[in-house]
Amino acid sequence: MINSASVAGVDREPTGSIKKVSAAEPASPLSHNLDVEDWRRARAALGTALDPQGNGATVAWDNPQTGRKGTFIPVAAPYPVDGQVCRAFISKIETAESKEVVQGSACRTGGTDDWAVRDIKPFRQS
Repeated sequence: MINSASVAGVDREPTGSIKKVSAAEPASPLSHNLDVEDWRRARAALGTALDPQGNGATVAWDNPQTGRKGTFIPVAAPYPVDGQVCRAFISKIETAESKEVVQGSACRTGGTDDWAVRDIKPFRQS
């Protein structure tokens, strides 16, 4: 058996702090079709769309590298839940393979601009 110390110049010890997304943990709470960078871009648009001081307009996002894109549409006024500000939305997501429309809500966490997405389900127009 070769000891990693005996191989000159090769570090066999894993280092770094990048969190690996496992198969059980999707990159995005909106869709399994979005990767980490798609979700980073979408999350910024979500924060703008749901801002309680905002005008309630649709906010779009896209990722030119993957060709994926989408929109967030706030569908109700902000409301309080357990000391957090929450808001319902509809999201349209387009990939090369599919188009999805989901509905859900998100709550702003701990006085920050981060929104935690919850209650995601396919949008059913009545």
